[in-house]
Amino acid sequence: MAATILGLATVLALASCSSGQQAPGSGGGGDVTRVDGEISLTYLQKQGDQEYFVGEAAGAKAKADELGIDLKVVNLGTDANKTISEAQSAISQKSNGLIVVVPDPAVGPQVAQIAKDAKVALLTSDDQICTTGPDPSSCPPDALVPRIGFSGAQMGGEVGKRAAAEFKKAGWNAAETRTISAWKQDVTVCTDRVKAAKDAFAAGAGAKVQNIDVPTDNSPTGAQDKIAATVTANPDVKHWVVWGCNDENVQGGVTALENAGFKADDVIGVGLGAYLACKNWSSGKPSGMKAALFINGEDVGALAVQTMYDKLKNGKAFPKEAFAPTTMVDAATWKSAGVTCG
Repeated sequence: MAATILGLATVLALASCSSGQQAPGSGGGGDVTRVDGEISLTYLQKQGDQEYFVGEAAGAKAKADELGIDLKVVNLGTDANKTISEAQSAISQKSNGLIVVVPDPAVGPQVAQIAKDAKVALLTSDDQICTTGPDPSSCPPDALVPRIGFSGAQMGGEVGKRAAAEFKKAGWNAAETRTISAWKQDVTVCTDRVKAAKDAFAAGAGAKVQNIDVPTDNSPTGAQDKIAATVTANPDVKHWVVWGCNDENVQGGVTALENAGFKADDVIGVGLGAYLACKNWSSGKPSGMKAALFINGEDVGALAVQTMYDKLKNGKAFPKEAFAPTTMVDAATWKSAGVTCG
């Protein structure tokens, strides 16, 4: 863990050097004053009971304890309105900085304005938000709030590359195969991941396979329901390849296909997170979950808190983005890679 954090700190330092000072209006707290005494931070997380975000909170708390920071972590669930009320509450309780993972990017401008008016530092982790509009994908670069997380393009590319390799190894007929891309389609980082996965699969599969986009709420049950309906609507398909924004989407898809009578040899699921994928492998039984990209939420939470500390205590400018490393794992390698399987 320590070595990983050190590596992330290096990424952060490089990002800071390349980006220089923040552009005015970028929402990161350019006019925030330094804090001489104890720093108080609030971490607002969507889906705080999801395993990845539980790890992220644990990493943030451990780093806060190390740095002597008073940290409060709030689970927003999927309630976008709660983001606003909890941001206001944090400011009324004298938080010096807010770290947010929004349930809906549409609340971004309001959250940014709240922080700006209070002269409170604002940083996002995982998902992007824009200070000037609800859609980060169409946001001017200098209006994006600084973000700590993962590179969606890099992650999706790795997922698509592995899915293509598994498809070629399986030797399936492309005409009898479909790929499923499952994600919450208003979340920019999810769209980035899925697009990259599609492109990488197309480049590496060696055959043209029809893709089906499946909109979900990024939960296992939500993905399972939507993918089950997709499978029912395509009765002639014999083989399925599934990827998505996160492990939840892929796990939901693998479960739906299993319930529909598809054997593990007819399913290729490539997860993103590995925290649910590993449960398939720990049973020792054949599974349609063939691999997953391991992302460590603890590292992101720790780096987000460290970045806030450096800003508030030392006046160090936020990077535009700082990315954490990832590792592809499968049934043979997940334990040695350090995946924690709850």
